[in-house]
Amino acid sequence: MPSWPEHVMWWHVYPLGFVGAPIRDGEGPDAEIEHRLDRLEPWLDHVIGLGLNGLLLGPVFASETHGYDTVDHLRIDPRLGDDGDFDRLLAGARERGIRVLLDGVFNHVGRAHPAFRDASEDGPQLFRGRWVDGTLEAEVFEGHGALVALDHSSPAVADLVVDVMCHWLERGIDGWRLDAAYAVPTEFWAEVLPRVRERFPEAWFVGEVIHGDGPAIVRASTMDSLTQYELWQGIWHGIADGNLFELSHAIERHDELLATFAPQTFVGNHDVTRIASAIGADLVPHALTVLFTVAGTPSVYAGDEFGWTGVKEEREGGDDAVRPEFPASAAEVGDVDERILEAHRALIALRRRKPWLWRAHTDVVEVANAAIVLRTAVGDDAVVVALNIGDEPVSVPAADARTIVTGDGTLADGRVELGPRGWAALEG
Repeated sequence: MPSWPEHVMWWHVYPLGFVGAPIRDGEGPDAEIEHRLDRLEPWLDHVIGLGLNGLLLGPVFASETHGYDTVDHLRIDPRLGDDGDFDRLLAGARERGIRVLLDGVFNHVGRAHPAFRDASEDGPQLFRGRWVDGTLEAEVFEGHGALVALDHSSPAVADLVVDVMCHWLERGIDGWRLDAAYAVPTEFWAEVLPRVRERFPEAWFVGEVIHGDGPAIVRASTMDSLTQYELWQGIWHGIADGNLFELSHAIERHDELLATFAPQTFVGNHDVTRIASAIGADLVPHALTVLFTVAGTPSVYAGDEFGWTGVKEEREGGDDAVRPEFPASAAEVGDVDERILEAHRALIALRRRKPWLWRAHTDVVEVANAAIVLRTAVGDDAVVVALNIGDEPVSVPAADARTIVTGDGTLADGRVELGPRGWAALEG
């Protein structure tokens, strides 16, 4: 795999929501072009200001509604704009040294996709299903009738995905997030990705995998990385439930992955309740401290840095609260939790100074229900995390750390003193 992912940290954006595009108005790909994508460019300076250097974009291709029901992989969604708008965004990112990752929905398409709309029993078979009296009874993705499953045993599907990936890599993107990669046979990725790498050896591929044997999936598929949902659950469950043994277990499991790959880590994304709603704003710095000091390729879901809240619900439109419209620039954001914003900046800066954290192992020095000490080190260089999620002060070992970098603890006599719900990140 390329070396640049060792140094990238992503700002994750859901474009349709970000720019205020209509999601369920029924216009879909035939809508009049609205040049909304330009609204993202002023935010690129905010990305740099946070200390991040990657833009992870959700779906930008023509679709019927929410972006994951693609109808044309080679066309920018008209609710966002056109090729010119996308090229300007790419150019703005390049000028600032920001990498760009696109969201590739290659497990399924929308029913208005021309290949499905014009499918015939005698033509190329691109979809899973069966023909009954001249009608294709197509399989769908996880019960969603609007999402028609592609047949990944079809050479035509492999060719389609290779062509789409190469088209946008040629345009200047750096890699792909592979949506619902867990639903696609690993042998499909093992055929497709090497073909793309032949032309674009610096491309990076991260698969959305929610559960399963990560190392086995990476080895069989040739993907470079996977989304780390187990660590995400360990972080927010452990903090929300007042059981840091769960976090400790998740970190130990996380470390086991590093012999094979460096996972893509997060505490928020477009599919889950925002971290401030999940654990409370006062404990968000605790979650961030873990995110930015354990191994992996971290991402920040846009808005989390301001302490925004939002609860995902299992209903139509249940994602809207976590996919809101953004103002024209960061300067116009009114509801900012400055403590959370500063924690992002300080911890990202710490991560920048310690690039070896990308694949370093973390030791659990001490753990109790409400307090934990973590130490991640390479040689004599160490980062120590001390967290207290309880309502009483605690004293925990400093694990040879000599300096508090950020947080609200104090260091004395080889111990870290933390007040109620206190936290600290230290250097050895």
